[in-house]
Amino acid sequence: MANGGVLHVVVFPWLALGHLIPYARLAICLAQKGLKVSFISTPRNLGRIPKIPPHLSSAVNLVGFPLPPVDGLPVAAEASSDVPYNKQQLLKKAFDSLESPLSDLLRDLNPDWIIYDYASHWLPPLAAELRISTVYFSLFTAAFLAFLGPPLELSYGGGSRSTVEDFMKVPEWMPPESNILFRYHEIKKSLDGATGNESGTSDSIRFGVSIEESVAVAVRSSPELEPESFDLLTKLYQKPVIPIGFLPPLTEDAEELSGDIKEWLEKQKPNSVLYVSFGTEAFLSQEDVTELAFGLKKSEIPFLWILRRNSHKNESEMLPAGFKEQVGGRGLLHEGWISQVKVLSHNSVGGCLTHCGWNSIIEGLGFGRVMILFPVVNDQGLNARLLEENKLGIEIERNERDGSFTRDSVSESVRSAMAEGSDTAKRLKQRAMEMKELFGDGDKNEHHLDGFVHFLKSKQK
Repeated sequence: MANGGVLHVVVFPWLALGHLIPYARLAICLAQKGLKVSFISTPRNLGRIPKIPPHLSSAVNLVGFPLPPVDGLPVAAEASSDVPYNKQQLLKKAFDSLESPLSDLLRDLNPDWIIYDYASHWLPPLAAELRISTVYFSLFTAAFLAFLGPPLELSYGGGSRSTVEDFMKVPEWMPPESNILFRYHEIKKSLDGATGNESGTSDSIRFGVSIEESVAVAVRSSPELEPESFDLLTKLYQKPVIPIGFLPPLTEDAEELSGDIKEWLEKQKPNSVLYVSFGTEAFLSQEDVTELAFGLKKSEIPFLWILRRNSHKNESEMLPAGFKEQVGGRGLLHEGWISQVKVLSHNSVGGCLTHCGWNSIIEGLGFGRVMILFPVVNDQGLNARLLEENKLGIEIERNERDGSFTRDSVSESVRSAMAEGSDTAKRLKQRAMEMKELFGDGDKNEHHLDGFVHFLKSKQK
């Protein structure tokens, strides 16, 4: 170690808010444990991550790199939420062009370790040349990684799986009774979003190389939730697979809710409100918004619905005519960003209708909230299967092929999970409170972090 005995770690996430924020959380946790951390991203994204606590400002160095322009990529687009889903590969093309400036920076910083994301498939060879040890930090579940399979198979373009139907089967390396598989509409949308491949490198290859060429793989999960998957990953990877826990967010660091939202929540009964949100990237169709709106209305359950804006149409403009007036004070609609942690931590909130992004699941279960599942894209379908396998949520019934659903299926799922007197609601609430002790327990998560730090120090160069 070149820093007077202090371990120096570089943290380099992919350009998505769902990756930037937990990577920043990890950086803060490592600094709290006495490590020196350099967090690298683009200037605009550095302004989007949680603020570094003042007492750790000398231990966490924020380093900004301008993202080179790419034809077809919107000006000032620095995160996946800034571009349409079908333009993600252009963002990866811009991201790949950071290889050369990052090489120069790493020579200057001379860190002991670099913790990197799946998209940085070009980073391990660069780090090896500079004699920097590497850890791939996965923000995906162990179950999702296990479904992807052996890294060498991924590195050669996805191996035997090339069609939508291939991803709807349990792979040969997983237990045949597993329910961890995609539905047709889930994988079709994900594969359609990868068309064009303007970056020249598929996500399959990015995952494969990032995993294969790392010293170790760290996973934002716990063997207490998915023991079989962690065991399988160790066999598939033949290298250390380290759980780092769930990195639960800190409510004291979250931005306060606006007065109108806070006042409305205060008027509701404890555990009565359904929080409805679909993350930063999953946009709904006109038909989806219509059926969801009428389903929420029909359920008669109080709800707080976060509506997205995009470059084409705002979801608030897609609501049925007169909807806000029809739900009256029972439903509150908010357009734009909101502190999800502050909402979920409020005692009037009892459940969460979610797109099944892993960050949102961690936050929801960390506060003991009942989960209603509506996966949209990427890993979200497999996350929904994992929760169902653990009896931690119910999924809104949808058409297997096109993902369509009815207002009745929304209403039935919401009432089943949230209505007073529902046996299903009681079982889900009991399981959610059990998971609160796992997802939100500071001591258990600290134990995993301590193990990770011990590993980093034991392998120091």
